Amino acid sequence: MSTRLAGRTAFVTGAGQGIGLAIGRAFLDAGATLVATDVVADRLAEAYAGTAATTLRLDVTDEAAVNEAAAAHPEVDVLVNCAGWVANGTILETSTADLERSWQLNVLAMASTIRAFLPAMRARRQGSIINIASVVSSIMAAPSRCAYGTTKAAVIGLTMSVARDFIADGIRCNAISPGTVDSPSLADRLAATGDAAAARAAFIARQPMGRIGTPEEIAAVAVLLASDEATFMSGSTIVIDGGMSL
Repeated sequence: MSTRLAGRTAFVTGAGQGIGLAIGRAFLDAGATLVATDVVADRLAEAYAGTAATTLRLDVTDEAAVNEAAAAHPEVDVLVNCAGWVANGTILETSTADLERSWQLNVLAMASTIRAFLPAMRARRQGSIINIASVVSSIMAAPSRCAYGTTKAAVIGLTMSVARDFIADGIRCNAISPGTVDSPSLADRLAATGDAAAARAAFIARQPMGRIGTPEEIAAVAVLLASDEATFMSGSTIVIDGGMSL
């Protein structure tokens, strides 16, 4: 265990599995005080059993619940917005409902979480906001990811806007844009194709490194952005995709 994030209190959404879970564990290992949230309470209970983490069931699309969580944890100085949803389909296959759900979960929920925690950060003149975007966004396109790519591009825009507006208040806001990462979400999408092995092989084939990423590799970047080593960084989008976007 290191002391890289000692004295920091981090609030992580979507922390029950995948990238969010890896970030939560990495923050604990770096000495942070952690509030781990997820919409599925059972995931949290299993993932953080025996740790010092505070766990909280939270639906990030419920703005009142988000505001209540922020009021209960005014000490938070690192906010990680990791909750999200991947919709499949071209624009011809994407329903209005898919677009609305993608916008609500990937963008509006992130905006409301930032709004909820930002005032206390400004009052202390210290805060690091880390938004999980995607390389499939304004950086590159991927087949059948219309709603997802559109909303993750909006996350990058949101990140830059918050960074610019509050940089003089001691607030840093950055985005991480992963490529394909081995996670329960990916496993579900692979299974949905009907041939998970073939789908996984296709994902790997488009990676110049010849493999997909791990949640722990994304978490290492989040630790950097939360630490004093990144105090001169704001409004940045860090691409970590194994060369996928090259």
